[in-house]
Amino acid sequence: MTEHQTMSDRDNPMSDTDSVSTTDDTTEITTTVSAPETAPDAAPDGAAESTRELPPVVADQVDDDVAPFRPGVGGWVARGLVWALLAWVVFALPGNFLSPFELGVSDVGHASKAAIFAIIGLSLNVLIGYTGTISLGHQAFVGVGAFVSAYVVVDMGLEFWVAVPIAAAVGGVQAAVLGAISLRLTGLYFALVTLAYGLFAEETLFGITAFTGGEGGKNVPRPLGFEDDYTFYYLCLAFLAAVLWVDWRLMRSKGGRALQALRENPRVASSYGIDVKAYTLFAFVVSGIFASIGGALLAQQSTFLVPKTFNFQLALIFILMTVVGGLRNRVGVVIGSVVFALLEEGTLVHLLHLEGILDSTIGLPAEFFGLVIGPILLLLTITLYPGGIGQQVAPIAQWLRGKKFDLHAGKVTEVEVTDVRA
Repeated sequence: MTEHQTMSDRDNPMSDTDSVSTTDDTTEITTTVSAPETAPDAAPDGAAESTRELPPVVADQVDDDVAPFRPGVGGWVARGLVWALLAWVVFALPGNFLSPFELGVSDVGHASKAAIFAIIGLSLNVLIGYTGTISLGHQAFVGVGAFVSAYVVVDMGLEFWVAVPIAAAVGGVQAAVLGAISLRLTGLYFALVTLAYGLFAEETLFGITAFTGGEGGKNVPRPLGFEDDYTFYYLCLAFLAAVLWVDWRLMRSKGGRALQALRENPRVASSYGIDVKAYTLFAFVVSGIFASIGGALLAQQSTFLVPKTFNFQLALIFILMTVVGGLRNRVGVVIGSVVFALLEEGTLVHLLHLEGILDSTIGLPAEFFGLVIGPILLLLTITLYPGGIGQQVAPIAQWLRGKKFDLHAGKVTEVEVTDVRA
């Protein structure tokens, strides 16, 4: 208290002064009331003190309304049953284990392709979701991974387990070269560069007969021990689990946090000492590695590669399944990729018995249904569910993790690509 404040208090005999002292166990409030100078029983110092003790306040003590939610026994049983059902759909159903349904070889092959598309969707999510960089030529990265893997296995006579790391390394190198050339460009101009590279790879690189086999294509054998479609499906699941784990660990590292800062605002990230170009190039390399791994698996899944498979139509499907699945949401991206993979093969149309409806109404083959339903789903995503499928399944995902069911969980108000909102 300053000297001026002390003199003012002395001039006003009725002024009150409060002091609070805190200990570990109790909170003590001391109130000093100044008595009039004429009071006969005034204290020698002209003040009388009264002390009141409050009950101790425990830091961990919270109200019942805000207490952490803990499911009961019935809640955990219900969650366990749902987890068991999901595990059965993913692991048992495609292998015809403990299942009243029997899937054919072609259906299991489509399931393998769905897992591969999930890997490719995660690779594109690193660019669009984490850094806000759009790639319109992603089919080139997938195609290079596929043909490099096929070349290593067929022409060089090496094993699949050697071909996958080589394909991943080549995919990372091509992404680094393309990224280093076009790092000065951003936004639409960068997307146009990737589009040009995709067309260049489609018309030039994939036309080298010694590398791709030309129009005649190239036969690619399955890896030893995974020759049939059932075992190869589990191999694709193992690679998908590995990519998911790497992606999860990446986003919890310093580099992952830097990538997300780039998406929010590159200028602000640069002001905090983040090297924008270096981390953008890093994201491009990671995306190229993931996409090449998916391409290597795609070569083994199809067992026959032709260059025309990797066209601009495939690049559009990759973008649609990533955005519709939900940017920065791994579960949503995986589900969206699976849906579009099944749409491309016509499997989902067959399962829903929509072949007759499509033929009688719009006369469109089931294989092209994805190009029709894809833009519609994209429009619904932008207008109604900006978080995509990930936003729609967020309440269930949160409930499965042991939290309270909340319909508003994972709500997103707009599609966020960079600091400019779409």
